[in-house]
Amino acid sequence: MPAAQPAPVANRLLAALPRSDRGRFLANCEPVELGFAEVLAEAGERIRHVYFPTASFISLTTPVDGGASLEVGLVGDEGMLGISLLLGVTVSPLHALVQGAGPALRMGAAPFRRELGLSPALQRLLKRYLYVVLGQLAQTAACTRFHLVEERLSRWLLMTRDRAHSDQFHVTHEFLAYMLGVRRVGVTKAATALQQRKLISYRRGDITILDRSGLQAAACGCYAADKATYARLMG
Repeated sequence: MPAAQPAPVANRLLAALPRSDRGRFLANCEPVELGFAEVLAEAGERIRHVYFPTASFISLTTPVDGGASLEVGLVGDEGMLGISLLLGVTVSPLHALVQGAGPALRMGAAPFRRELGLSPALQRLLKRYLYVVLGQLAQTAACTRFHLVEERLSRWLLMTRDRAHSDQFHVTHEFLAYMLGVRRVGVTKAATALQQRKLISYRRGDITILDRSGLQAAACGCYAADKATYARLMG
């Protein structure tokens, strides 16, 4: 009797694989539940697992002067954590922290490298994704240097909304300041301005996006540029 068909894959990268490659890959994955603030990788340490979020998302940060950190990327169901293994590099370049709790698929680093050798389709797909990641990192660097806090906060809220698949999520001013690399007072001022324009509602860490198109207009062009790059390369 033929095996039952698996449920649709919620991770967009894996869903893009040919069916035979995808089935073999998924057989080596295990479903896990990621907890809020769980550390999945440390910069400079060996990568033990790769993660493919399905209904969770991960913040990528880099240390600054050995103390503070700055967020340089978000990984949700559009991507994966551990892409440097594609280059044969077995240590993580960034700190990875779960920002949105929820399910993901996990695979050990060694099985993942074996899958890369077995599937040219997987290699092609992840090479395109790596190009997207590099572009996003460069975009974030420029955004942090040249754009106002209000614009950057709008971009961050939209990126989080896309990965949370919800207009409502919880995040504190302290966490936002940490992610954006600014003082808390700067985040408070920017969030208040967005709230006065009725783009968001913010109360005790609970954020609701009230006007997505208005928030996109308030964001810098980096948000649209990131989405356009992903759509062009990944389809």
